Amino acid sequence: QVQLVESGGGLVQAGGSLRLSCAASGLTFSTYAMGWFRQAPGKEREFVATISVRGTTMNYADSVKGRFAISRDNVKNTVYLQMNSLKPEDTAVYYCAATTRWLDRTNQDAYNYWGQGTQVTVSS
Repeated sequence: QVQLVESGGGLVQAGGSLRLSCAASGLTFSTYAMGWFRQAPGKEREFVATISVRGTTMNYADSVKGRFAISRDNVKNTVYLQMNSLKPEDTAVYYCAATTRWLDRTNQDAYNYWGQGTQVTVSS
């Protein structure tokens, strides 16, 4: 069965950095575009970043552009989210997800598989 397992979350001070990882199994990883989404308390889940199957095209939410970087390793079946210059408003549960629908890649409804999420808390 398909599994996406996130790791790397934690508590960090504002201005700090974290690197999230998402290890995939049970699917042909190199045929799926991958995305990161997040959900803050009391808010709806929102798009953060996505990366194409070969890792050549990335898209970001305006709120994280210039601070976050998504990457992937198709040998290790893993997608990463490097988060720099973190702000308290980045506090959320972060989810990775896999999709075959590249044209709808910023829409969470387009994603076939989801991880369980990892908590990121940024203190001021």
